[in-house]
Amino acid sequence: MLDLRRLRLLRELKLRGTVGAVAAALSFSPSAVSQQLALLEREAGVALLTRVGRRLQLTPAAEVLVEHTAALLERVELMESELVGATTAVGGTVRLAVFQSAVLGLLPRALTELRQRHPSLRVEVVQREPEHALFEVWARDFDLVVAEQYPAHTAPRQPELDRVPLLRDELRLAGAPSLTDAADLPWAMEPRGTASRHFAEQVCRQAGFEPDVRFETADLQAHIRLVESGNACAILPDLVWGVDAPTVALVSLPGRPHRDVFTSARLSSADRPAIVAVRSVLAGLAGSRWRTHRPT
Repeated sequence: MLDLRRLRLLRELKLRGTVGAVAAALSFSPSAVSQQLALLEREAGVALLTRVGRRLQLTPAAEVLVEHTAALLERVELMESELVGATTAVGGTVRLAVFQSAVLGLLPRALTELRQRHPSLRVEVVQREPEHALFEVWARDFDLVVAEQYPAHTAPRQPELDRVPLLRDELRLAGAPSLTDAADLPWAMEPRGTASRHFAEQVCRQAGFEPDVRFETADLQAHIRLVESGNACAILPDLVWGVDAPTVALVSLPGRPHRDVFTSARLSSADRPAIVAVRSVLAGLAGSRWRTHRPT
């Protein structure tokens, strides 16, 4: 009889690449992971791992086990969701991954409403960039993610995740009366490789100039402070203001571009009452007019 917990370790090794990464993700020691994988190999009666240089590589037999393990984990999660769904109470824990401007604009109100509606529900929140968070939901590090998709930049799709639209978030220029005026000004942008950075650079290039990026940080609060102090211009999403009035002048960009904000969960757990409750509250806030100071 193969142990499902050990099978999961084998799948984690397939996903994360090294024993050390598996140990860090599951809060085990590397030696404990290695011992459990060795036990699984003895249970299976066939070689599952082979060493290539300094790394372990899965054998064809291990690949077969990983494929079946994914299906088993999905069935177990579906069973647990249906069992919990048979009760009317919303409780347990939802592990939520969310990007920064959603933390600022949505999360405080959402957590307050969830605490009032479902006092037995525990929500654990970690800030993550969407590109990584979508993988981590698929890998079962999180239960739900609030993610974003910028124009002409499709967020990664995992076959076992759903995708539910949450809101359309307009992107506006701050710190200059127009893009033309921003051509000779210093810019604050997010780090290279992010969808927001690619979008901002393309907006500038389509306007006929290369932006002078002097400040690079993923912290949008820092972008706002730099704009407020007159030291930079930036492209900011409406969501970053939450329920507060913008503290800087905002200008609509040509075509009024927006990013799409959505939630994703594993298909096998999407009907879990706790996940449904979190999504319901987020959707209610996104669809309401609570952002009374939203720029026009």
